[in-house]
Amino acid sequence: MRYAILLMAALTWQQGVQQWRTDYEAGLKAPGGWLTVAGLFWLHEGDNVVGSDPQSDVVLPAGAPKRTGVLTRHGTAVTFDGRSLKADSADEVKFGDVSMTIIARSDKVGARLRDPHAETVKNFTGCTWFPISESWHVTAKWVPYAQPKKIPIANILGMTEPEDSPGYVEFTLQNKPMRLEPVSEDGQLFFMFKDATSGKTTYGAGRFLYAAMPKDGVVDLDFNKAKNPPCAFTAFATCPLPPKQNTLAIAVEAGEKKYGHH
Repeated sequence: MRYAILLMAALTWQQGVQQWRTDYEAGLKAPGGWLTVAGLFWLHEGDNVVGSDPQSDVVLPAGAPKRTGVLTRHGTAVTFDGRSLKADSADEVKFGDVSMTIIARSDKVGARLRDPHAETVKNFTGCTWFPISESWHVTAKWVPYAQPKKIPIANILGMTEPEDSPGYVEFTLQNKPMRLEPVSEDGQLFFMFKDATSGKTTYGAGRFLYAAMPKDGVVDLDFNKAKNPPCAFTAFATCPLPPKQNTLAIAVEAGEKKYGHH
């Protein structure tokens, strides 16, 4: 009976991982998914023309009006034809099926376009994964900091910003002690890491892994859910990079493999 219960739990867990992967792939190509990101234009101070004219400051896909309006930037404040747009928020402007939002990265402010009919969506044939294995599902010890610690996180633009890390995890993989330091994001622990597969069978810049906040001094880490950063799917993302202390000296053959030519 006990064996049957354990077997059922293992099968349920495996099905859960597979469902997570299915949902993840669907999210990539869904409206708002990373595969729909079709452009990123950094704004200069003052007026920035938006339209399909190739000479526009923000170039819309072919078929859009030659000129649709003007984005005006004053520092980090941006308006579109007088309407205020908050950076890194749900504020958007629609041009048919194409949408435009504003992002801010340090002193840079940009307009990001999303197009559900982008070639990246049309050409998506799915992700490639390592086989699901319980050996990559670990219970890690949580070591909290007395106060959140600021750690420098660089991004692909060459910018570095301090982010809050609430602590770190300790665990064992392949009989070797491991340690990873996450940052907090949307009520979760966000791990950016590299390992011996990076640049070989997995994305060169590293991968991402999210975990629930610690409970009873432990964190559930499932590397079967390790995934590529958005930069693996679009040239218009501004991905953070793993901090140097998050490089694991083993090959984590779990989770997502390389996508396309990345």
